[in-house]
Amino acid sequence: MATLKKYDLKGKEVGTVKVADELLAVSAHAQSIKDYIVAIRNNARQWSANTKRRMDSHHTGRKPHPQKGQGRSRQGDLAAPHYKGGAVVWGPRPKDIHTRINQKERRAAVRFLLAEKIKAGQVHVLAGEMKEPKTKQMAGFLDGLKIGTKRVLMLGDSANTQKSLRNIPKTEFLSMKQVNGYEVIRCQEIVILEPAVEQLVSFLG
Repeated sequence: MATLKKYDLKGKEVGTVKVADELLAVSAHAQSIKDYIVAIRNNARQWSANTKRRMDSHHTGRKPHPQKGQGRSRQGDLAAPHYKGGAVVWGPRPKDIHTRINQKERRAAVRFLLAEKIKAGQVHVLAGEMKEPKTKQMAGFLDGLKIGTKRVLMLGDSANTQKSLRNIPKTEFLSMKQVNGYEVIRCQEIVILEPAVEQLVSFLG
């Protein structure tokens, strides 16, 4: 049975939360996890890069010089790639490569990644609710856990906590409904607000 340490806003340990071993006995194929992460990154891209082809280049249609008689190679028009202002060869074009993510595979991947973080002791529980946004207090909490210099993902539903993290570098705040595998695998430590622990257990189950 895994144990999550519970801390107050001052970074002092105030208890523990038990997570049953059967909830952590999740498996996911490495390739499916890779495909899921790649799909998230692809779907986040704008794919707005655009270059002009010969038909898009605005040039006169006349030939640069006569076809014969001058000893030079024949040329069709000034839109050719080797002319200044001409087209771009094999340049990027707008395209839509949105990748569909299977819900069953997505859930399995996120469950597996969360379980791995719990097994590694990289998940902590924050007890207590912030009455108002205080960046200094939140920074002190992270420093008290000695994770202030690491990339931290905080999970829960608290507007005050979310606002307190805005100006702290390398921190991210998500609700349990928004959690995704990319943010989980990207962070080094996870902090879960106490009210969201039940949602975590339900998600793992």
